Amino acid sequence: MFLGKKFIKFILVGIINTIFGYSLYALLIFLNLHYSVAVLVGTIVGILFNFKTTGKLVFNNNENMLLFKFLGVYTVTYILNVSALKIFDTFKFNMYVAGLLLIFPMAAISFTLNSKYVFKEKLSECK
Repeated sequence: MFLGKKFIKFILVGIINTIFGYSLYALLIFLNLHYSVAVLVGTIVGILFNFKTTGKLVFNNNENMLLFKFLGVYTVTYILNVSALKIFDTFKFNMYVAGLLLIFPMAAISFTLNSKYVFKEKLSECK
């Protein structure tokens, strides 16, 4: 499942989403907005952008009503990521390395949750 075509598309779209989110943040900083505003706007617009690109390009689903479930997946993966980082920090692990080590597991969890709970295929589409 994780090395299938859909997961690879998920990773590629994730790279595009990351570039978009950081570029927006950098642009807002360049426009002299306070970093807290830049992060807030970047996060909100980034989530909406991620929802549309992930939904359409990975799961071929453009249903806007799924946004709340998508936010739920974002919340769960955020909590898991921060919890795992806290464990690494407890053992005085290098946090840059810890973040890198968690990229793939967090992507796998996010993909799984999005596949099963957000963009799940209807039974008629699976045939």
